[in-house]
Order: sequence, then structure tokens, then C-alpha cells
Amino acid sequence: MALSVKIESFEGPLDLLLHLIDVNKFNIFDIPIVEITEQYMEYLDSMETEDLNVMSEFLVMAATLLEIKAKMLLPVEVDEEGEEIDPREDLVQKLLEYKMYKYMSYELRDRLSVSGQAFYKGPTIPDEVAKYEQPVDLEELVGDLTLTRLNTIFQGLMRRQTEKIDPIRSKFGQIEREEVSLDEKMNAVRTYAESHSSFYFSALMMEQKGKIQMIVTFLAILELMKTGELTVMQEHTFDDMLITSRI
Repeated sequence: MALSVKIESFEGPLDLLLHLIDVNKFNIFDIPIVEITEQYMEYLDSMETEDLNVMSEFLVMAATLLEIKAKMLLPVEVDEEGEEIDPREDLVQKLLEYKMYKYMSYELRDRLSVSGQAFYKGPTIPDEVAKYEQPVDLEELVGDLTLTRLNTIFQGLMRRQTEKIDPIRSKFGQIEREEVSLDEKMNAVRTYAESHSSFYFSALMMEQKGKIQMIVTFLAILELMKTGELTVMQEHTFDDMLITSRI
């Protein structure tokens, strides 16, 4: 069935396809690919444009339609679950997405048109009224407060702040953070293992200074176990671990 397209231009190939579907009242989920392809090609023949970018978009869609048309003539393909594969599925999905965005653009355009008809009244308050500040009566504000009373209140607030300070912890000095490198600690453990072919975990920990040193030493032992440089044995639960060097 031939179709006379009177609209001179479209925003793109999808816009043209939607127009053809609407004019022919086709079901978008069951597009008669043969008819829609013929009408689409007729429109391409009547296009008058020298813009290669625009023309290329329509030609790509034409190739897509011809590919779908060819697949429709072949035996039906099925997927892994045994369901038929519709060659039009991707095209239908693109058309539905384009249609959604197109209608959203119409909605935004209408809202913009309505908002352009709204006018707001500018402020018309006289300057002398805007600059007016209510006078403050200091005597009424202070009341029966005197300088002595205010000083008593101030000293009470200062005492509350002082009571919040811990008298013991406030005298502590600043604790310096102890920087410990895992690589350096691994090298230190290697050096210790070279002079001690076998040693107990507790003996190595006794030589560490501080909790951070002990934690990093433990991590260093785990890394050296991972690389196979150390092996650890423990006969019974909660017994001291015997570390053997394989370096």
C-alpha cells in the first residue's frame, strides 16, 4: 500500500517510523515490516537534502529495516530456552524509548509555555519602611540586673566550663603517633629469623615496643607465612606458636 507523506522533515529515522506507524495505525509490538520498509524507502526517495550526516542516519535505519525484512523471510530462530527470537524486538524497544522521550519533551514544552505566562509583582515597600528597625529599650531589656549580678552569672558560667575539664586527663601530654612500616617490620622479622632458625611467637613479641609494634609484627608474620618464608606450628590450643624459618 503506497503512502503519500506530506510532512517535509522529521527529527530522525525513529521519528519517521513512528509517524508511519501512527498514520497506518499499526501495532507497534507487531510491525508489518514489509509494508513499513516499503513506505520508509519511498520517503527516502523523496528526500531533498544535501546534509550527509542527516542522510546517513536515515540510510542506516533503511539498512536495519532491510536486514529485519530478510530475517523475517528465513526460518524462525529460537533461543537457548526454546522461545522464538523476533528480529523486530530491538527496533520495537528503540521506538518505545524514543516515543517516551518525545512525549516527555512535549510535556516540558507545555510547562515552559505555561510558566512563561506567570508574572510576579515586584516589591513595592517604601525604602523608609524597609529600613525601619524597632527601637530597643535597654532599661526594659535589662530590668533589675546590675553589673554585679551580671558578673556573678558570668563567673558561674566560667566555673561550669572549668568543671567539664578532666583534672587528670587534661594534664596528659600529646601522644606521638608511632609510624610503623609493614615492609620494614617484615625485614626485621627476616633478620631475626636468620639468627633464630626456630623461635616462639611470644619471644618475638617480647622484643616489641608498644601495641602498634606488636600488631604490625603479627601482620608481618602472616605475610611471611603467605610467601612461604615462615612456617608456624601449634601442638595444642592456646599453646605458644613455634615459628620455623625457611629462609
